[in-house]
Amino acid sequence: MASVKATFTLDPPTAARLARTAERLRRSKSEVVREAILDYSERADRLTEGERLGMLRAFDELVGEIPERPEAEVDAELEAVRESRRRGGRRSPASPASPPP
Repeated sequence: MASVKATFTLDPPTAARLARTAERLRRSKSEVVREAILDYSERADRLTEGERLGMLRAFDELVGEIPERPEAEVDAELEAVRESRRRGGRRSPASPASPPP
């Protein structure tokens, strides 16, 4: 695999931590950095605990607002919406647009 040389600036505590980790694992610093980036990038797309809890709260609130109706009534309403869309969505002709000011 071809490598790309890159330069990064690390603060002294981070550089020391990288050196200790590489020494303890008996790997190169580059290997440690590659693995750290891979691990971080895999976790970066996941929701934080706060985001996850917020979405669950919103879901719980929305589920509580779902009206309980007979399935036939819901099907009839959906069919009415579909029919309205097929006709262009208007029950009466559109009024002419007023000219911009």
